[in-house]
Amino acid sequence: MTRTFIAIALPGHVKEALGRQIAALEEALRRRFTVQEKKLPRSVRWAAVEGLHLTLAFLGELDDDRLADAEQAAVVAAREGAPFALRLTHLGSFGPAHSPRVIWAGVSGNPDALSALGNLQVRLTSELEMRGFPPEERPFAPHLTLARVNEPLPPETARELPALLAAAASERADFTVREICVMKSERLRTGARYTCLRACALEAETEGI
Repeated sequence: MTRTFIAIALPGHVKEALGRQIAALEEALRRRFTVQEKKLPRSVRWAAVEGLHLTLAFLGELDDDRLADAEQAAVVAAREGAPFALRLTHLGSFGPAHSPRVIWAGVSGNPDALSALGNLQVRLTSELEMRGFPPEERPFAPHLTLARVNEPLPPETARELPALLAAAASERADFTVREICVMKSERLRTGARYTCLRACALEAETEGI
């Protein structure tokens, strides 16, 4: 069985920018907790920079036949799309303001690029459903997960988090999406390891990026 998802991989310069943002935010939280004479909760679990990606569909544990179905869905969905440009932008969080659960980085682009991203995810979902995969219950919210917060932050830190996120999001990084990847996820002692099993190129013609 293979724990599987389909995602947009990130080029090296984008991962480097995200790594600097993670480091800045982690340092800001450490300084805040030092002022409060508290320790940074171990439950703030930072993502490994090398594994950062933009998830399009999470499929769970698949046997070889279902993995082949997922790969075919990705190939067909990618074939009908053209490359498009995105930009790493702001940082944000999911969960209630008093108890954030996930810290993420957002992406943006011009209207055509955002439409291309949305259409790609819709095509992929449709191709997966045609092959018997259950539909995703939550609406698509493109983001890159930077950290998970498994215990509530102190109230004063939670209140300050939006300002800390804004200060850490000091960089912009542009990148072009030219393919999607069927990914294998492995849970190791040191964290998750992700491997691209099949890269599926966006093959439609485009006038320019």
